[in-house]
Amino acid sequence: MEIHNRVTKLFGIECPIIAGGMVWCSGWKLASAVSNAGGLGLIGAGSMTPEVLREHIVQCRDAVGGRPFGVNVPLMKPNVAEMMQVIAEERVPVVFTSAGSPKKWTSWLHERGIKVAHVVASSAFARKCEEAGVDAVVAEGFEAGGHNGKEETTTMCLIPAARKATSLPLIAAGGIASGEAMLAAHVLGAEGVQIGTLFALTQESGAHEAFKRRCLNLNEGDTKLLLRKLSPTRLVKGAFYDAIEEAENRGASAEELLEIIGIGKTKVGIFDGDIENGELEIGQVASLLKGNEIESVTTVIQRLMLEYEQALASLS
Repeated sequence: MEIHNRVTKLFGIECPIIAGGMVWCSGWKLASAVSNAGGLGLIGAGSMTPEVLREHIVQCRDAVGGRPFGVNVPLMKPNVAEMMQVIAEERVPVVFTSAGSPKKWTSWLHERGIKVAHVVASSAFARKCEEAGVDAVVAEGFEAGGHNGKEETTTMCLIPAARKATSLPLIAAGGIASGEAMLAAHVLGAEGVQIGTLFALTQESGAHEAFKRRCLNLNEGDTKLLLRKLSPTRLVKGAFYDAIEEAENRGASAEELLEIIGIGKTKVGIFDGDIENGELEIGQVASLLKGNEIESVTTVIQRLMLEYEQALASLS
């Protein structure tokens, strides 16, 4: 089944499924697998140096054989200008920006023929995206893994609010891991979905197998939003989680929290597979995947589209 709408037309894809650009998960293997399966794969630049990013772009371009792909760039990173220069030099067709103002880079990217989508957590920022001239808006609810908006608005509330705030193509994110959830997002006004957790736990994800196994055995309530004094982040329970929660409960300052976090804890947890001492970030929807196998991207996307089609048929 193919879906034809503004999102598929904008990005030149067959199904309106975008893979989140996740640190330590979204390398060229995951991005190219999603693009080759008919969606839009994103390379997650957040955990890369400019040199590493260039390598992943080159390998992804070779692997997709002319299909579109993109790069996700968190704008709070100190080396954003270098990242953008690499993206322009390598002629990446699509960039998803996040964690910053869309005004800063959208025009620059457009001048170089690059399509731009921006990730927001509120309808107010969705409106600002339209003012900035982006091509599409990703509205991400607080069910999502990793960094979240301070508003803590759920996807089911955020999508209709964002739909009222902007006329741009709208992509739903946060808590989406089934065709039924895709259909619900579309009914609320989204024309595509961005999926993180489900793709982070696939065979092609760059995450360590121990991390994948841990996340496929989570129960409801095994993730929680912490670090509100810094940047609200959804974490999996474990030793790192416990240390952060204990510090926050006794009123630790932002400086103390930064000291506990240290440097490279997401790499330790997600990429190196130290599931006790590393920082584990995954979406709330992981508990619905409990007991699943580590599947290929192709299997996941085929199932999503079949579930979507069946859910749509059941309503009619």
